[in-house]
Amino acid sequence: MLRILRARIQQKHRTMKYPRGNFPEMPDRFAGRPVITGQCGESCRLCLDACPTHAVSKTPEGLRLDLGRCLFCRSCVGVCPSGCIAFTSNHQLAAAKREDLIIGPKSLERAAAVSEIARKFFRRSLKLRQVSAGGCNACEADANVLSTPAWDMGRFGISFVASPRHADGLLVTGPVTENMLLALRKTYEAVPEPRIVIASGACALSGGVFGGNPEVTGGAEPALPVDLFVPGCPRPTL
Repeated sequence: MLRILRARIQQKHRTMKYPRGNFPEMPDRFAGRPVITGQCGESCRLCLDACPTHAVSKTPEGLRLDLGRCLFCRSCVGVCPSGCIAFTSNHQLAAAKREDLIIGPKSLERAAAVSEIARKFFRRSLKLRQVSAGGCNACEADANVLSTPAWDMGRFGISFVASPRHADGLLVTGPVTENMLLALRKTYEAVPEPRIVIASGACALSGGVFGGNPEVTGGAEPALPVDLFVPGCPRPTL
């Protein structure tokens, strides 16, 4: 016991000060919110063909990147000869509306990430039941990190609970397989109202790399009303 206390004292204060302090320091390999920095040729399809989830598309206004599909693997960056797509270090990726995850040449640096129900009922306390709806465990592992001393989501009144009946909402990860669909819906129905749903990761937003597979529904939104979309995929950067 004394050794544990001594080690804890030597570690000092490890919880980051953000959001009241500076942004957390990100590793060099971190890929944040992308930006469209230029216009490619009309016949060029290199970035479209390189994207494994078809997140990149072309419109008359220019390139579009769907963060709900994007794995942040940066394959598009590697093949683009004009440097039209760049990934910044901006980690503020979440959005309250699915359409706000579509990045274009004139997109804002940050989308609104608080729904009206969350603003009204869950400003000071939030209990979540996490549901792995067929995920590869990468997003689930990232969710576990939120309870560690450095991030410590408990200081905001946020915590995971074992029962949906004790929860204010769900944190859904994974592409929602057909085998998990009924369980997910029953878990949602067990959460007392008012309740929210957070979809985390490309799989939960669009099916990710499993999108289009007949064994998955394509994410949480077809099955449940989603209040917060958190894009990204931890797997490409592991």
